[in-house]
Amino acid sequence: MTSRPHSRRVFLGLAAAAAATPAVVIAAVKAAGSGGSAASGGTAHTRAARPVTRRRPVSENSLPGDPNWPISQVGPPGAMMGYAGQYSVLPGEPVTLYASTTARSFTVSAFRMGWYRGDLARLVWRSGTVRGYQQNGSTVTPGTNTVQTDWDPSLTIPADDWPEGSYLLRMDAESGPQRFVPVTVRSASTAGKVVLKNSTSTWQAYNTWGGYDLYNGPGGLSDYDDRSLVVSLDRPFDANGAFLFLAHERPLIQLAERLGLPLAYVTSMETATDPNLLDGASAFFSLGHDEYWTPEERAYVTAARNAGVNLAFLGANCCFRRIRLAPTGLGANRQVICYKTSYMEDPMYGKDNALVTNDFREPPDADAESSMTGTLYESNPTNADYVVATPDAWMFAGTGVAKGTSFPGIVGIEYDRVNPDWPVERPIQVLSHSPLTCRGVNSYADSAYYTHASGAGVFNTGTMRWVGAFDPWQYGEFGVNRRGGDFVKRVTANVLRAFADGPAAAKYPAHDNLDAMQEWAGDPIAAQQDLWPPVVL
Repeated sequence: MTSRPHSRRVFLGLAAAAAATPAVVIAAVKAAGSGGSAASGGTAHTRAARPVTRRRPVSENSLPGDPNWPISQVGPPGAMMGYAGQYSVLPGEPVTLYASTTARSFTVSAFRMGWYRGDLARLVWRSGTVRGYQQNGSTVTPGTNTVQTDWDPSLTIPADDWPEGSYLLRMDAESGPQRFVPVTVRSASTAGKVVLKNSTSTWQAYNTWGGYDLYNGPGGLSDYDDRSLVVSLDRPFDANGAFLFLAHERPLIQLAERLGLPLAYVTSMETATDPNLLDGASAFFSLGHDEYWTPEERAYVTAARNAGVNLAFLGANCCFRRIRLAPTGLGANRQVICYKTSYMEDPMYGKDNALVTNDFREPPDADAESSMTGTLYESNPTNADYVVATPDAWMFAGTGVAKGTSFPGIVGIEYDRVNPDWPVERPIQVLSHSPLTCRGVNSYADSAYYTHASGAGVFNTGTMRWVGAFDPWQYGEFGVNRRGGDFVKRVTANVLRAFADGPAAAKYPAHDNLDAMQEWAGDPIAAQQDLWPPVVL
C-alpha cells in the first residue's frame, strides 16, 4: 500500500530541480518582504526608548526588521559551514556554535524570523570577528552509515534577551561565503497559545551533508541500498543550511506573527519527549513537511486533540515515518533512527514492534496516520490544480470560491487523500477534491476537516505545496499564481484565528460528506506499482 523505496526521493529530485535551489529561495524571501519598512541600519534591534508613562510595550513585530537577512553567496562546499550544539533552547539559555571555514575569520548574526512590517526578520545579536579554521572531517559509522563530526566549539552565543521564536544564525566568512544554522528558542509554556512546530527530525532525514541521508548514499539518488539508517544532528546542513525551514515553515511563521496571535514555538524533539508540552494549548500546527515522528510524539499530539486542542496539518505526508531518537556526545535526542524498508534489521524488531522504525501504516505494528491527521498520504510526484468541493465551509469565508473553483499548481509535489479503507474520524468534511495524475494513474488529493468529541477541530490541507504557495517565489514555478497564493493565505488566516480561540467544534462543526464524495478505498497508485520500474533519479 505504499510506494517503492526509491519513490520518496522523487520529492527531493523534482523539488530541487524545480523550486528548491537556495538562490531561488533567497530571491523569494526578498520578494516576499517587498513593501515593508526600510532597512533598520544593520545592528539596531530595538526602537528608541519610549517615555516611562507608556502603558503597553511595542509588539515584537512592530520592532524594526532587517531586510538584509537572506544569504547572498553560498560559496563552494566547505567554505563556511556549521551546526548548533542545541536544536532548541529556552529563553536565556546559550547556544554553542560549531563552525568550520576556509576563511581566516567569520562573523555570526542571529535573526528572529517573523513579519516585522515586511522585512521578515529582526537582527537580535551580532558577534565580533571570530577566528576561522577548518575542522576535522566527518566519520561514517559502519552498519548504519551515520555521518557525524567531532568538532571543537567555535563560540558560545548568549541568548539572554531573545524572545521565543524560530531563528537563523547566519555565518559570514571573511571571504564572502555564508551559511545558515537554524535554532529554536522554544516556549516554556504553550497554554493559551497556537503552537508552531519546527520539524527538526524531518530536516535531518533529508540532510545529505557528508554524503548520506535516510534516502541515499554517496552514489546519489539511485543509492538507496547504501543510505543511512541513523542520521545525526552533529553535522552541518547541506545547501544553504536551512532549505526545508525556508521553503516549508518560514512563510507560515510570517503569516501567524503578522496576525498578532499568541504563539508558542517547539521542535520535533520536545513534542516527542514531553507528554505535557501541549497542556492548555489552543492549537498545534504541523507545517509543510513534517514526515518523521516518534510513536510518543504521535501519542502526545493525539492526547492533546482528545483534550480539546485543535490540530492543523499544513502539508502532506505528515506522520508517515515512525522513528526513534537517541543521544550523541552533545546531548539527548540528537540521532534520528529510521530503518524504513530494512525494518527487520532494526534492533527493536521482535523485541518491541511498536518502536520498529518503518512506515506507521506498515507491519509489524500497523497504525496508519489517518486516525490523527484525517487524510492519508498517497504518493508523489504530482502537479495539479486545487479544486474546491465545499465552498460554504467556514475556512473558505471571504475567498469568493464556488464549487469547482480551481487554483493552478497548489497540489503537489506530494499529496494526501481521505481514504475510507483506513481509520478516519467522523464527522469529516472533504473540502477540496482535486483530480490528478501520479505515475500515470488517476487519483485525487483532498483537503479535509473533522471535529472530535473533545471539541477539537482538525484541518489538513492534503498538499505539500500549501505553505510554499504563500510566497511570490512559487508563482510561475508550478503554475501557482498570486490569486492562488492569496486564497491559501486567506484560508490559513481563517484557520489560525478560529483555532486560536480554543476548541473549534462547537462554533465550527464539520458537516460530514464522506459518503457523498464516494471516495474509493485502497491505493490506486500502489495497485499499479508493479507495472512501473523503480523510480531512480
